[in-house]
Amino acid sequence: MELAYIPSPSTGVIHLGPIPLRGYAFCIIIGVFVAVWLGNRRWVARGGKPGTVADIAVWAVPFGLVGGRLYHVITDYQLYFGEGRSWVDAFKIWEGGLGIWGAIALGAVGAWIGCRLRGIPLPAWADALAPGIALAQAFGRWGNWFNQELYGRATDLPWAVKISEGPNRVAGTYHPTFLYESLWCIGVAALVIWADRRFKLGHGRAFALYVAAYCVGRSWIEYMRVDEAHHILGLRLNVWTSIVVFVLAVVYLVLSAKLRPGREEIVEPDRGPAAGDAKTPTDAADADAKDADAEAKDKAGDKPGDKAPSLVKAEDAPKDTEPKDAGRAEAESAPGTASETASEAKKV
Repeated sequence: MELAYIPSPSTGVIHLGPIPLRGYAFCIIIGVFVAVWLGNRRWVARGGKPGTVADIAVWAVPFGLVGGRLYHVITDYQLYFGEGRSWVDAFKIWEGGLGIWGAIALGAVGAWIGCRLRGIPLPAWADALAPGIALAQAFGRWGNWFNQELYGRATDLPWAVKISEGPNRVAGTYHPTFLYESLWCIGVAALVIWADRRFKLGHGRAFALYVAAYCVGRSWIEYMRVDEAHHILGLRLNVWTSIVVFVLAVVYLVLSAKLRPGREEIVEPDRGPAAGDAKTPTDAADADAKDADAEAKDKAGDKPGDKAPSLVKAEDAPKDTEPKDAGRAEAESAPGTASETASEAKKV
C-alpha cells in the first residue's frame, strides 16, 4: 500500500501561447543566478570588484552548457545514434541530458578566457564560485523531477517518487535520486563555506574541496540509479569518473597546500593609471624636469674644450691672466647656470 510518496508533474512544460516554458530550463536558469549571486558576494568579500563574477560567467555558462551536453551525448551515444534513433535529438537540450563533468571541464575553459581578459587568477575566481556551483546543481537536479528521469531503484519508502508510464519508463515508486543529489549538493555548499572561513582556503583549494565532496556523494547516488548507462568492471561509467576525479581533487588539495600555502592577498589588481598603465601628472612633471636638467648640462659642458664658465672650478683657471677676467665676465653675463635652468624647468 502506498501511504506516501512524492508526486511527479504531469508535464514538464507549460505553453504560454506559442512559447513553451520548460521546468528543466527554469531549474538551470535559477541555479545559474544563485551561483552568480553567491559568487559575487564571496568575490567582493575577498577584495574583488562587484560585477566581475557575472562578467566571467558570460563566458563560463555557455561553455559549460556545451560541455555538459557533449559529455552526455558522447557517453550515451546509443540514445541518439543507435538503431531507430534520430541524431537531431542530440540538440534537444530541453529534454534533459547535461553531464556535470563536461559542464565543469569546458566551463573552466570559458572561465579561463574571461579571467585572462580581466587579468585575474582563475583559481581565486573558482574558489569564490565553488559553493555557488554546488547550489546551482542542487536547483538543476529538480529539472529531472519535471522530466521524470534519473530515478533510482523501486522502493516503498514514504519519500519515494511516483513515476507515471511513459517512453522508456515503467510506472511505480522509486528512489528520488534527484532529491538525494540536490540535498547532498546543499551540504557540499555549506561544507565549502565553513571550511573556507575556518582554514582560509586559497589558490583553488576551495574549488577542489567542492569537487572532492561532490564526487563522494555522486558515487553512491549514481550506484542507485537504474537508467541505461555504460558499465566498466561492473560499475557505471559515472561511478568510475567520480572516483578518478575525487583522487585528482585530493592530490591537488595536498600539493597546493604545500607549494602555495595561504590565500591570495590580491585577487583583482587595479588596472587604472596607478597600476602603471599611464603616468600620473606628478610623474610626468618630474620626468620633464629631469629631461630639462640633462639638456642644460649638455649645453653647458658636453662639447670638448668648451666648458661653461659656471662649471669650471676657480683653481683650474689660469692665475693672473686676462682670460680669467674674461671668463668671469662671461659667467656673469650668462643667462643662468645649469642648475638654475633645471630649477626653472621643475617649476614649469
